[in-house]
Amino acid sequence: MSIDVIILLIILSIFLGAMAGIFLYNQLVVKKKEYAAQNAESIIKDAQKEKDNIIKQAEIEAKEYMIKAKNEIEQLEKESKKELQSWEKRLQSKEAGLDKKQVYIDEKLENINQKQEDITKIEKELENKMVEIDRIIEQEKKKLEQISHMSQEQAKEELVRIIEADAKREAASKIKRIEEELKEESKKMSQEILSATIERMSSNYIAERTVSTVTLPNDEMKGRIIGREGRNIRSFEKETGTDLIIDDTPEVVVISSFNPLRREIAKIALEKLVKDGRIHPARIEETVEKVREELYQEAAEEAKQIVFDLDVGNIHPELIKYLGLLKYRTSYTQNVLSHSIEVAYLAGIMAGELGLNIKLAKRSGLLHDIGKAVDQDIEGSHTKIGAELAKKYGESGCIINAIMSHHGEVEPTCIESILVSIADTLSAARPGARREKLENYIKRLEELEDIAKTKDGVKESYAIQAGRELRVIVEHNIVDDTQSLMLARDIAKEISDKVSYTGQVKVVVIRENRAIEYAN
Repeated sequence: MSIDVIILLIILSIFLGAMAGIFLYNQLVVKKKEYAAQNAESIIKDAQKEKDNIIKQAEIEAKEYMIKAKNEIEQLEKESKKELQSWEKRLQSKEAGLDKKQVYIDEKLENINQKQEDITKIEKELENKMVEIDRIIEQEKKKLEQISHMSQEQAKEELVRIIEADAKREAASKIKRIEEELKEESKKMSQEILSATIERMSSNYIAERTVSTVTLPNDEMKGRIIGREGRNIRSFEKETGTDLIIDDTPEVVVISSFNPLRREIAKIALEKLVKDGRIHPARIEETVEKVREELYQEAAEEAKQIVFDLDVGNIHPELIKYLGLLKYRTSYTQNVLSHSIEVAYLAGIMAGELGLNIKLAKRSGLLHDIGKAVDQDIEGSHTKIGAELAKKYGESGCIINAIMSHHGEVEPTCIESILVSIADTLSAARPGARREKLENYIKRLEELEDIAKTKDGVKESYAIQAGRELRVIVEHNIVDDTQSLMLARDIAKEISDKVSYTGQVKVVVIRENRAIEYAN
């Protein structure tokens, strides 16, 4: 066989194979379609059956729901009818009650109208009677005035006086009871705090003087101090603001001044001039100025150390400078700086006992007399000047109030102010802390006695215990026991308002009734 025949056979066989494959594929597809059609028909039949079942079940449930709903509606209708019948009965009963009330109200209105007419008649009768009573009262008043020899106004005044006396008596009794209760409660606490404070505080007292002495190497130095025609001594007194007393006392010169700072500057400057030997106006001016600067610097450093020791926080440098100057200021011979430190310690201890701000109390106590550093050069009280300085250099309102209120010029607004006032009194009033002139002492005692003597019923008054106690003897037939209490309060209040003193003044009113008879 040739190659062409072979190729032809191969092509023919491929063709026949392809035709056979196509035929077999078509047969397979036809069978699949037939199977799918049969399966779909079966599914449709099942779905139709399920649909019929669902419809039948829904119809059954709907019938059951309709029956149930119908029963519920019928039940609701029955209940509604019952409730409506109940409301109808109630309304009928209320209407019947309202009818009865209306009848009752009508009867009441008739009674009220009748009573109103009766009241009108009674009012007319009362008016007539009141006129008659006024006439009778007027006649009785005239008779009483004739009998008592007192006019109506005088009788009123007498009645008011009696009522006032009774009210005062009752008020005095209540005040006494309240005071006793308060004293019992507060006395223990105050005694504990003050005793603990005083026990923890100890300080020495050093009396200040108004003169200082300077020892000279010889009496010839006196002539050099005086200078030609007294020019040296005049220059020295002018620069220092003091009086230089040169007398016959051997090798001693006395410096006199009420200003401790000036006196101290003069003393140190004179000692330096005597030691140096060169005494003339120019040298005196230079030495005094140098000593003044040194003292100011020394006072400021000492004040800084005090502030540090007290632990009161940072204080403005200018206030520290003024605080240092208190070292050279005295009050009744008590050094003001030492007094201020003592007040700061006392106020701090009391604040600690009461659970208050210790640092604020100490700071207020330390600065409470700061105005005394410049009160000799500026017009006004030291409290007002001190408050202005504290405000100027940024101190708190409580500290300013403590400065202003520690002498009672204004009311304290914080507890620390009260503590400073107490501490100031304790420091100034303790035995030996201050001295005063005999004339001032006698004058103060006389003022206390005179205040008591101006009161009605006072027989005698005696100021004792250096003016710490005032004993008042009253007439027993004029002042009774209740009035004695009121009299003591009035005297104490007037002393607080008019007399300057430290500490407290105890007022004791003594009323004595003696019965004396003689047997013959």
